[in-house]
Amino acid sequence: MTRRTRSAPQDAGLSYEESKRLANDRDPAVRARLAGREDVRPEILYFLAEDSEAEVRRHIAANRTTPGQADLILARDSDESVRHKLADKIAHLLPELDDEAQEKTQKYLFDVIAVLAQDQATRVRQIVAETLKDMVSAPPEVIQELARDLEAAVACPVLEFSPLLSDQDLLEIIEDGCVSGKLCAISRRRGVGERITDAIAATEDADAIAELLENKSAQIREETLDQLVEAAAEVTAWHEPLVARPQLSMKAVRKLAGFVAESLLGRLEAREDLDRKTARAVAKEVHRRIDLRDAQEDCGELAEKHLRGLHAKGELTDEVLTRALNRGDRDTVRFGLALRAGYSVALIDHILAAHSAKGVTALSWKAGCPMRFANQLQLRMGGIAPAQALTPRNGTDYPLPTEEMEWQLDFFRSLGR
Repeated sequence: MTRRTRSAPQDAGLSYEESKRLANDRDPAVRARLAGREDVRPEILYFLAEDSEAEVRRHIAANRTTPGQADLILARDSDESVRHKLADKIAHLLPELDDEAQEKTQKYLFDVIAVLAQDQATRVRQIVAETLKDMVSAPPEVIQELARDLEAAVACPVLEFSPLLSDQDLLEIIEDGCVSGKLCAISRRRGVGERITDAIAATEDADAIAELLENKSAQIREETLDQLVEAAAEVTAWHEPLVARPQLSMKAVRKLAGFVAESLLGRLEAREDLDRKTARAVAKEVHRRIDLRDAQEDCGELAEKHLRGLHAKGELTDEVLTRALNRGDRDTVRFGLALRAGYSVALIDHILAAHSAKGVTALSWKAGCPMRFANQLQLRMGGIAPAQALTPRNGTDYPLPTEEMEWQLDFFRSLGR
């Protein structure tokens, strides 16, 4: 399909003279209707590309038969909606070009795209990025510019899909300190190589590393995987992709068995690549967990009864909960928070399991605990990476406004826990 495919004339017999008359009509609506027609001579469309009314120029920008010189003018139009219409049109035109039309038309389209890629409007640049993200024939200089765009919405499609970005390009972007969203996009690239995966692991960005581990095509060195397993105990989001990761070392499997949830432990035990020693170690951990769970249920009932007594006497203090948190006594912290916040233990568990820094912080605030406790609660029981955890404002204050924390708690309560 070529770019100059024309629709049937809307009004048969519209002459060139009549087109010129309509192009100069005082009514903008008349000129706009003319601008949207695909049976109008190119010079008329070119003339309308500089019309004083944005509505007319929007119709010209969207018109598939507008000449290239007019589109180049519209790419620099002062009205964002005009440039947006133009970007949308080109996004639809490029994939439709057949081999015959490509060589002739692509150069003009890429000239327009080069202008739109520098547009001040994020949405316009985003449309360009989505259009070019997986094109082998895209202009390399435009891809480089989009990949380094300050807005993640623009850079991410290119960072994730573009075949024109080399490992060296990606390393430079990572070393320049790109934001988490961009790192996540690079982590999702198909067949991303070891130099890149090492660089992403070195950033310690929890979300990007989680995406990397989910990416089965990512090439991750055994040494790097072992290092991530060592750091994974406090990052719950890494557990499932690590358990499912192919080619784990037996050392890594045994390490994972020590801290992943029981549901994942069963999947770890079912891996077919385990050697006998590792299979026995994982099975032993499964049985140990079952025995421990039974014992904890008995202890949990006693702990809850004890904490109710302390709460009734006003002795369930911040110090009691802090000591329990520091020694890893999860039941005391869970039951204590439930009593002080007036929530069910099920709701406490749900908030903690959501890995939400704001949710966990709001829970601590509701229970009347200091912000320093909230920070440690995020790290120790909320499964939140240090880089994503909220920290005290002015040394001691909660960093979120009261309204935000109330909203977080209302959200979790609305889930019926």
